[in-house]
Amino acid sequence: MGGNASARHNVSMSNALATIADQVRQRVRRDGVDLSRDSELASRYVRDEVRRYSERALGGSVPLLADEAQAAREVVAALTGYGPLQPFFDDDTVEELWINGPEQIFVARNGVPEFTGIRLTDSQVRDLVERMLQTSGRRVDLSSPFVDASLPDGSRLHVVIPDVTRRHWAVNVRKFSQRIRDLDRLVELGSLPQHAADYLRLCVLSGQNIVVSGATQSGKTTMLNALLAAGRPTERVVTVEETFELSVASRDSVGMQCRQPSLEGTGEISLRRLIKEALRMRPDRLVVGEVRDAESLDLLIALNSGLPGMSSIHANSAREALVKLCTLPLLAGRNIDSSFVVPTVASSVDVVVHCELTSNGTRRVAEILSLTGEVSDGVIDSGVLFQFVEGTLLHTGAVPVRLAKFQAAGIDPVSHLLEVVA
Repeated sequence: MGGNASARHNVSMSNALATIADQVRQRVRRDGVDLSRDSELASRYVRDEVRRYSERALGGSVPLLADEAQAAREVVAALTGYGPLQPFFDDDTVEELWINGPEQIFVARNGVPEFTGIRLTDSQVRDLVERMLQTSGRRVDLSSPFVDASLPDGSRLHVVIPDVTRRHWAVNVRKFSQRIRDLDRLVELGSLPQHAADYLRLCVLSGQNIVVSGATQSGKTTMLNALLAAGRPTERVVTVEETFELSVASRDSVGMQCRQPSLEGTGEISLRRLIKEALRMRPDRLVVGEVRDAESLDLLIALNSGLPGMSSIHANSAREALVKLCTLPLLAGRNIDSSFVVPTVASSVDVVVHCELTSNGTRRVAEILSLTGEVSDGVIDSGVLFQFVEGTLLHTGAVPVRLAKFQAAGIDPVSHLLEVVA
């Protein structure tokens, strides 16, 4: 009996909240306002309707609210936020949220998945996705069953719908973290030691071309953001991404993202196009969020022109990242072959920083590779400067061979590395 009473109470509360939300929506339509753009106005509208509802409840016409303040918070979340999922967006410890089905909702904290137990309906999931896409200008439908978009807080949304998925909409939200803003913060979190962070800072200041590699969720974007924060504040930084994820602190920066084709199949803007456009914007540093396809060729050409740049790439090790970077440009066309790509990668890329996610959810830098600029028997020459040994990222004793960029910036990386050994 107790279980039945609890279920009836939950249904009653759900109905009460739905009634209050409907009253607020009616008032919004009458007043012609947009609550999503004014949180204070939204709270005031909801408080007014909660008070009116409670007055009716005292008269016995509707059930009483157990907690008016909680009811108001839930209605505000339903109207302007993401309903039952809003607490996870407000929780800084949650890194990612995903929906496999209306009753299969998970979050991740410190890289470890957790089942939430929240139950939605298919229509609620669709409503939430539509609300998330509202400010992005992007869509998801049968003609375009995949979508990548940025949420207002910088989090990345990815959605796939049936019949590409089996039955339900699949939703992933990778939250934007404000907690990690620079290399020093990564040191505090134990992702890399201070001497390695100092070396990477020297690389950024001297205009080295840096590739960040790693698996999904290994912290590649976080590392790119931290490296960007190490640059000079006067630099003009231009970033290009499939969807906005990077956060650039520089006062002189431009961020661009790709655009999906319209319903008529026109208007698409690819990553390749954005890289070419970025070169016309006099950047001091070009950053490509991630290379997955033929755009890697355009990135290499840009880096080979003397423009400092950064990018990330999916790979299982630093050397595998170089192999992949030599392979992806071949997708650009038949007239591109390895005899051109391999030496271009060798001469264009200076440093590879490999990140990894451990089984216990820890993110760390596992390896820092320095390229010599040479190719031997079709293999790019490189030296491991820092390597993970017995739980610590240690300097191997090697030093970078190419020093021209360091010297031009008045930086001596060899002395720094030798001090680490000493």
